[in-house]
Amino acid sequence: MARDVVLAIDEGTSNCKAVLVAQSGEIIASGSAPVPIEHPQSGWVQQDAMAIWSATQKAISICKAEAPDARIVALGISNQRESVLIWDRRTGAPLGPVLTWQCRRTAAECEALKAAGHAQDVIARTGLPIDPLFPPTKVAWLLAHHGSGTGDVCVGTVDSWLIWQLSGGRVHATDRSNAARTQLFNLADGAWDSSLCDLFGVDPAYLPEVRDSAHVFGETRNVDALPDGIPIASAIGDSHAALFGHGAFVPGDGKVTFGTGSSVMATIPEFVAPPDGLTTTIAWSLHGKSTFAFEGNILVSASVFPWTARMLGLGDVDALLKLAGTSASAEGVCLVPAHVGLGAPHWAPEARGMISGLSFVSEPAHIARAAAESMAQQVADIFDVIERSGMTIGRLSVDGGPSENRFLMQMVADLLAHPVTPCRDSETSAIGAAYLAGLATGFWQDLDQLTGLAARGGRLVPDMPAKDRKALRSLWKDAVARTTLRL
Repeated sequence: MARDVVLAIDEGTSNCKAVLVAQSGEIIASGSAPVPIEHPQSGWVQQDAMAIWSATQKAISICKAEAPDARIVALGISNQRESVLIWDRRTGAPLGPVLTWQCRRTAAECEALKAAGHAQDVIARTGLPIDPLFPPTKVAWLLAHHGSGTGDVCVGTVDSWLIWQLSGGRVHATDRSNAARTQLFNLADGAWDSSLCDLFGVDPAYLPEVRDSAHVFGETRNVDALPDGIPIASAIGDSHAALFGHGAFVPGDGKVTFGTGSSVMATIPEFVAPPDGLTTTIAWSLHGKSTFAFEGNILVSASVFPWTARMLGLGDVDALLKLAGTSASAEGVCLVPAHVGLGAPHWAPEARGMISGLSFVSEPAHIARAAAESMAQQVADIFDVIERSGMTIGRLSVDGGPSENRFLMQMVADLLAHPVTPCRDSETSAIGAAYLAGLATGFWQDLDQLTGLAARGGRLVPDMPAKDRKALRSLWKDAVARTTLRL
């Protein structure tokens, strides 16, 4: 007997995943395919739009083969954010590469806009600082280098490209969470901002229609990996999807996604300009109403572990964390992983990594523990800013590979002085996209039902004495300040 499921596509920077989610919230099948990344010159990072589409179809095919009797009743999309492309509306052919969120080729243009005094107005309208991370200067670059002579252009983030392909070129649309990351969308008005389009040189006619995150955008048509007629029923940025997948539906609820870097998000009741060092974004939208969130992005998180293991002559990250666990403290040693600068809330691109507090009692275990603590310390920096804004943190979920390590997550709970709840399923972004698609099609009825499905593990509560936490935080803040000093 066929089992009804929702198909979720999670299109990431380096690979595309597809999962089938049953009504119980269980993932019954999955598939993935790599997506190539190109670096044509220093600071330039791009991808091929057709390679993304090919990887998407391959991941879907692999996933379906694992559960051939499953009946797909809806489809949802979670996608890498801030990556952008343009294509010909008449032919559907990509015009130039996908410029990814990592691409820094428009850094000079961003500095010129800030020097011209546009920074405060842009952040007040969009919740985002002027930075090459965000799409508008990249869109202008694509139009200047690849859009000339083309009569009708589509500009879109990766979700809109997938919706276009899945619908057979019939729908050019996005959701509010992705629109909010383009820096062309006015968060207070909930619409494309004509003054921002003028500032960045983007014709609003090129932009997609903006819909709710849970919305039937169209139906599948002429897709090799899927039958026609499946509702394309959600789109949402990947970090936002993880927040939704955790069931963070109450203002103050948040999540931390740990990986190479880390994303910290907490829902807020309405749009406000972000506190210094953070951004404000639309987390998702349902029934025409947006849920907003504060966000902070950490540049170097778990990626410091293999580097530290190599520096200490250890075999791998497991050996590093095992060594870190042998010492009750770092004995005053701090490791600030500013290897590519510091992200939120400091935003100090000139900062560089530093190990401080060394003495003749320092041993490899102390350095290993300092590396482990750096992950939690950076998260604490962001939540300090959120709490100073007057917001109370509610339930805090954690996901990503490092969240499976109890030693690391206990550090997070201790340095935040707040309980954390690991997720039992690593595909939280895909689950969030599936939940939204299910809401749009009646597969699931409401948020209360989804709250009961959230795959949460056991809660970890802080057990560090307040004086010890205060001392560690003070040492860390002093070390962070030193990373930006130049002798």
